[in-house]
Parts: sequence; C-alpha cells; structure tokens
Amino acid sequence: MKTKQILFLHLFYWILNITFSILIPILIWKTDHAVLNATFFIVSFIVFYINYFFIVPFFFNIKKLYLTIFGFFISVGCFVIFRYLSEELIMPMFIGHGNYAEGTSLWFYYFDNVFYSSNTLFISTALALFNIFFKREEERQQLIQEKKSAELKALKTQINPHFIFNTLNNIYSLVYQNSDKALPAIEELGQLLRYSTKDLEKDFITLDKEIGYLDSLIALEKLRIKNPELLNVEKKLSHPKLNISPMLLVPFVENAFKHGDFRNKGFDMKISDNNKVLHFYLLNFKKEKMKDSVSGIGIENVRKRLEILYPKKYELNMIETETNFTVDLKIDLKNEEN
Repeated sequence: MKTKQILFLHLFYWILNITFSILIPILIWKTDHAVLNATFFIVSFIVFYINYFFIVPFFFNIKKLYLTIFGFFISVGCFVIFRYLSEELIMPMFIGHGNYAEGTSLWFYYFDNVFYSSNTLFISTALALFNIFFKREEERQQLIQEKKSAELKALKTQINPHFIFNTLNNIYSLVYQNSDKALPAIEELGQLLRYSTKDLEKDFITLDKEIGYLDSLIALEKLRIKNPELLNVEKKLSHPKLNISPMLLVPFVENAFKHGDFRNKGFDMKISDNNKVLHFYLLNFKKEKMKDSVSGIGIENVRKRLEILYPKKYELNMIETETNFTVDLKIDLKNEEN
C-alpha cells in the first residue's frame, strides 16, 4: 500500500472521529461536554499512535498469542493513564470536577476504559497490521525482483562464453584447412563480439539489433558451408524498434549450425512481428545417425530467460524428429516499443 493511501485512511478515520465525537454532540445534540469530548479525543489520538507505531510492531505476533494479549493490556494501560491524567487531575483545575464520581476505584476505572478504548485500539491495530503487511509484501516483491535480476545476470554470463566457444571451433577448422575464408571469419567474429559485449550489458535492445546478430552469425557460418544458397531466411518486420532481451534468438541459430546437416541441405528461418507479436520459426535438418538431442546449454538458457522475462507472454514449441529439428517461438512484445 502506498504512503498516500495509508495517510488517506488515517485522515478519513480522524475526520469521522471528530465529526461524531465532537461536532455532532455540540452542534446537533447541544451537549455541554465539549471539554470532556475534547480531552477524550486528545487521549484517543495519542494512544492510537503509541499503539500504531510502538506496541503493535513490537508485541503483535500471531505465533506467540501471549505477547499480543500483553501488548493489548499495555495499550489499554496507556489509555487509562492518559485519560486519568487529563480528566481526573488536569480537567478539575479548570471546570472544578472530573469525569468519574469520587470514590471510583482504580480497578473499575481500568476495566471501564477497556470498553472505551476498544474502538481506538481496534482501528489503530488494524491499520498498523495493514501497514506491516503491505511493507512486508513490498519487501517480498523487491526480493523476488532482485532474485530475478541476479538470475538473469547469471544466465547472461553463460551466453557469451558458449557463443565464443562454438564460433572459435568453426574458425579453427577454417584455419586448419588453410582456407582463405579464415580471415573474413575472424573479422566477422570481431564484429559480433563488439555487438554482444556492448549489448549484453543492457536489459533490452531493439528487435532490429537482435536480428542483426542473426545476420552476422549466418554470414559467419556461410564462410564454412559449401552450399550457402540453401540457407533460406525470410524477415518481415513492421516494428523494428520493439524491445527484446539480447541474445534471445541467437542460441537457436547456433544450435542449428552446430547440429545441422549442411552438405546438401540448408535450413528455413522466418521472422515476423505482426501485431507486435514476434514469431520466430526455424527448421533445420539433423546430421545423419545423430544420437544426442540437439538441445543444450544455450536452449535451456533461453527457456529460463523466457520464463523470467515473459511469463504467460510467450509460446515455445520445439519438435525433434529423426531427420529434423523445428523451433516455433512466439513472444508478445506489445508495450515494449521505444
């Protein structure tokens, strides 16, 4: 609960209190107890906030009922003391008499004020508990958010090393074969690393930048593939400035190149953002006699990040057969535009 809402509840309560305990008796009922009503209001106000700020936070414990009961009697005791001081010691100096008849015992005075203080203490305790509950809820939500942020940072640190490891393997192969494609591959890798190092520090980047990663990665992989013309890529972007978490699509493309059969086959990749819903589709053919599943660290990483960043706003379907692997991902990116 926000501070303004809490202040409004307090203000509303005291307006009602003043209206029914002071204004109505004086203006409508024409009572002559204005001083008594005023002193009772002042006592109620003081004890209300003693109970609110000190007694409830310190003594209220649902698991230790005896502490709660003890706190209640302390609050009543405060009410009795302040009321006795104001009505039985101070007020007689001004109007010549107190509120209670002479000879009233302290026990009667105390237990009679259990009733008179009950309304004040009930409202005070209820508002104090509301305040404590909402503060704890805010702290819980903050802890959850901090946990998510820490988890995301940990997942991000897994992306770059994994990505570099796969790419360096490809470049090593080109260098080993003395291929003239090795130097362009190193240059392309440098370009990718500049992008990834800069943008991985951000929580979100624009969709066109993420697609730029894919373009650079595909360009790098084409250097080692005999039939690069078999790589079919279709892009239809109407909202290129939508925000997306960086390196969210890259692992799927990495996975395709790592496990795909590109000797006489390629892959189909389609990206669109109709109605601000990103649709990423990727179909690639698996290497023959491949026993291991094509999913790995990168794919599992993406699953976790999707669950943290886009709960109930994404749909990920991955279908693996003996011959191919298909990824069909949809993410609702509405309200994510710069």
